[in-house]
Amino acid sequence: MLLLVAAAGISAVTGDAVGAGLIVLLIAVSVVLDFLQERRAGDAVERLRAMVRVTARVRRSGVEREIPLAQVVPGDLVLLAAGDLVPADGTLLEARDLHVNQATLTGESFPVEKAAAPGTQDERPSAADPGAVLMGSHAVSGTARMLVRRTGRQTVLGETAGLAAARARPSPLEQGTYRFGVLLLRITVFMALFVVLVNALLGRPVLESFLFAVALAVGLTPELLPAIVSVTLARGALRLAQEEVIVKRPGAVYTLGAIDVLCTDKTGTLTEGRIVLDRHVDAGGQPSDRVLLLARVNSSCQTGLRSPLDEALLREAGVPADWRRVDEVPFDFERRRLSVLADAPDGRRLLVVKGAPDDLLARCERYEADGGARVLAFDETARAQARARLDEMGDAGMRVLAVCWRDFAAPAARAADEERLVLAGFAAFIDPPRADASEVLAELAARGVRVKIVSGDDGRVAAHLCGRIGLRADFALTGADIARLDDDALAAAVEKTTVFSRVSPAQKTRVIAALQRRGHIVGYIGDGINDAPALRLADVGISVDGAVDVAKEAADVILLRHHLGVVAAGVLEGRRSHGNVMKYLRMGTSSNFGNMFSMAGAALFLPFLPLLPVQVLLNNVLYDLSEVALPLDRCEDEDLQRPQVWDLDGIRRFMLRFGPLSSVFDFLTFGVLLWVFEAGPELFRTGWFVESVASQVLVIFAIRTRRPALRASPHPALVAAALTVVAAAVAIPFVPGAARLGFVAPTAGLLATVAALVLAYLACVELLKRRLI
Repeated sequence: MLLLVAAAGISAVTGDAVGAGLIVLLIAVSVVLDFLQERRAGDAVERLRAMVRVTARVRRSGVEREIPLAQVVPGDLVLLAAGDLVPADGTLLEARDLHVNQATLTGESFPVEKAAAPGTQDERPSAADPGAVLMGSHAVSGTARMLVRRTGRQTVLGETAGLAAARARPSPLEQGTYRFGVLLLRITVFMALFVVLVNALLGRPVLESFLFAVALAVGLTPELLPAIVSVTLARGALRLAQEEVIVKRPGAVYTLGAIDVLCTDKTGTLTEGRIVLDRHVDAGGQPSDRVLLLARVNSSCQTGLRSPLDEALLREAGVPADWRRVDEVPFDFERRRLSVLADAPDGRRLLVVKGAPDDLLARCERYEADGGARVLAFDETARAQARARLDEMGDAGMRVLAVCWRDFAAPAARAADEERLVLAGFAAFIDPPRADASEVLAELAARGVRVKIVSGDDGRVAAHLCGRIGLRADFALTGADIARLDDDALAAAVEKTTVFSRVSPAQKTRVIAALQRRGHIVGYIGDGINDAPALRLADVGISVDGAVDVAKEAADVILLRHHLGVVAAGVLEGRRSHGNVMKYLRMGTSSNFGNMFSMAGAALFLPFLPLLPVQVLLNNVLYDLSEVALPLDRCEDEDLQRPQVWDLDGIRRFMLRFGPLSSVFDFLTFGVLLWVFEAGPELFRTGWFVESVASQVLVIFAIRTRRPALRASPHPALVAAALTVVAAAVAIPFVPGAARLGFVAPTAGLLATVAALVLAYLACVELLKRRLI
């Protein structure tokens, strides 16, 4: 663009109004198209602030009051209840039955139990600390008093926002166009200086020679490249929009096609992001409806706020209507269990206990077998068997509750009565994988995209998920492992690692940066606050509509429908966009480069300029107009199988092989015009103009595909545009006013000869293509 602006300015200053106007028209068309298609992502930090503009209940000077979040300061006592957002990072002074959802910070699906642990005044709270609560989480159940330690940017969430606001590296498209622009600029400057020097040595008019050199520079420049790229990417974005995928930045469509590593958070992306009951088994691991019944009784008869595990139990089988609640021993953090006293339909009164397995197993004297048909002594063999079942389910990433009972005749129960229990069995819960996860991951692998899980959750959970979705995970790294590795060691480790567990937001960005240093183009899928920095740093960030605002703002692509198959569709769309852009560049660096090189070379022996400056610009306008339909063109399957990147070396090789072939036919055309038709300057320029336009435009049908040109199927719009431009080039010398542009009407014999030369050129291009590709 800067090259074209300079050319327009020079043309205007030297009095070439027509040339300057044509160049400005090309610039305007390209810039307007680019502007209309580009969409900028919002500022992640501002969205984060908007998300946390809530009020908090604090106690100051013995008085409870509600204040805006921005007024919370270190040292405040904040009162929390079920449903409250945590307004700052702090430690708990008091807590009763407090469960906190930290999913957006850590990626954990299940609520975490918290208890009072004041610590010291200079303590730095963390999500792993059972006595700490962090901004960005919220209370699921219970009440608490917290002492505020850190606010604003000093919180874990604030630090995450700072990471999310960091500038990402240039996209593959930006890097590729920049390198291509530098290459083009060097060639253009060299050729323009060469033409000016030769014409000066031959004693030709300086102004005319200078304008010809400027026109030659413009002719070498693919003016519509920004527009072709923008329209191609916008079309890809529109196609993805039909799949309910919003592309916020069109360049992300291209980057999707270039990724060879896809990192993803686990919760809500590969999993459904909700807790479900996976199994209910007895102590021996056999399915037991008796366990489900007792667990439902316990969950339905409690009077406190139901946990997500309770909701999952009742969603599975509903509330039993034939049991009557008598009394309750509420849940507390020390006991880690809840008991209800209820009358069964058969007249028995049972104390039904549900809670942490480790504590309850120690309180059991007997256990049920055969679905409750038999009650046996809970000896060491049975205990070992039960613990083996627990370990097995824990390794599978499940949250497990033990369900126990005892006969109880009294009208009220206490915590001390939770003894001499009968173990009915276990209820196990999971965050299930999405139904389409395995299929999508297999498709991505077939397309050359490796998938890695980068999660704040437990490694066992992630490893089990990998097994269920068919993702091989022989090696895993934890956040503690990553903390011990320097950048070079981490860059070596990321190649063979599939699962990264218990990682912080900063460590996620380290993993992505390490992959990028290894030369990978990295995509990242996430939906939590803890994913925002990784989404920003990745070459393309992908989130979902249900994600937190800061994650959606940091992402480049948002899935409106939770169907990961559209990610694979986006990869194909990106590769299709890359293919069509490469067609334009291959055409521009073959026939276009060859023709401009030929004109520069012709200045050595011709007594006149091969084309006037205005004719060069008109040639370029027609050539570019023929390619406006290129974004609609089809791409072959072989171009979609592997990740596509901007191969500057490949473009250079293409230029050096096909450009000289074009020049050979150009010089052949020069000889025919001079020695067969004895053409003067006007007729020579007319014949050369028609031949150059036709050869530049029609060569697209040979180089757009690896297959034989006659067996490929270009888009009808591309065929129509190309033929229309060629017809216009033939007709221009015959229209009134053609003489003002320096043209004369050619004879039928000359046009037939030019047509034969063009067909011979296209045939040679096809032969060279088959030999080299």
